[in-house]
Amino acid sequence: MSITVDLAPLVETGAPAPVLLTVEEAARCLRIGRTTCYALIRTGELESLTIGGLRRVPADAPAAYLARRRAEQRAA
Repeated sequence: MSITVDLAPLVETGAPAPVLLTVEEAARCLRIGRTTCYALIRTGELESLTIGGLRRVPADAPAAYLARRRAEQRAA
């Protein structure tokens, strides 16, 4: 089963889909707060990287996080 996260609200009409998201955009995709998103990044649950001094989340990372969480809950 494939999980998708809707990036449409983040994409301007005609613009390509983003490859990297800001933490705020990733939080919006997951429907969680910015502080919670930073906590997930800090614990390594949500993949991110630093470019210069900026924290960015790969566009596929929110869906991967959700897939892992769903698998964990099914196993429990």
